Amino acid sequence: MAVVLFAAVGLRASDTPAANPFFGTLSTVSPAELPSASAELIAQADSKNLLETTVNVVKAAVGLNPAAAAAIVGTIAQSTPKMASVAAAAAVALVPSQAVAIARAAAAAAPSEAGKIVEAVCRVVPTAYKDVASAVAGVVPDAGSAILAGITNAIPSLQGPIDKALAASNGVNPPLSKILDQVPSVTTPVTTAALNAPMTITPAVHFGPPYVQPPASPVNYSTGTSGQELPGGRGTPSP
Repeated sequence: MAVVLFAAVGLRASDTPAANPFFGTLSTVSPAELPSASAELIAQADSKNLLETTVNVVKAAVGLNPAAAAAIVGTIAQSTPKMASVAAAAAVALVPSQAVAIARAAAAAAPSEAGKIVEAVCRVVPTAYKDVASAVAGVVPDAGSAILAGITNAIPSLQGPIDKALAASNGVNPPLSKILDQVPSVTTPVTTAALNAPMTITPAVHFGPPYVQPPASPVNYSTGTSGQELPGGRGTPSP
């Protein structure tokens, strides 16, 4: 289950359209059909080239219509769930201001990939990790452990504070928002080197209880039954 894919992909907005093999194809598609056309290209890709195809398709599609980034990623995630995190990271690298919307769309379309989506997006925009995590939890309320794991995989310095917050709950399953309130913000923005570094994606990871082992009793984290708080203060009830 724990398969690791390594992809040395340059996620730079400065890439020229001529260098992208999918720009020509997608440039002939209407804006309304761009998300579905992008998803179809990825769905038809050979497994050996799937990751590279996903990155290039997203670059081309988002480059043609940045405002549709969330719709493009969401449609790709629904069609090819295992590429949801890759598509989300590629899109966020191009339009970081849409990180929350892109992560939410990807997770809603591929809920089983929630943790990996959080990890991939937070690697690109670590300063937005709280908003990204809250947005994903809002559409996948049962993915608390995976979301926290995604955060710590992307930002290892937060492992200690998150473990401490979980241990302080004394066996109670606190809302994700409560955990995040006890964790410091990240002020270091993403760098060009980080965007161009090899991207490590874990397509399938199982988080068994407990997520961490506090000094006293183990804590099996879940999002609870009170729902998650989305950016802006609107809660989404758990199913």
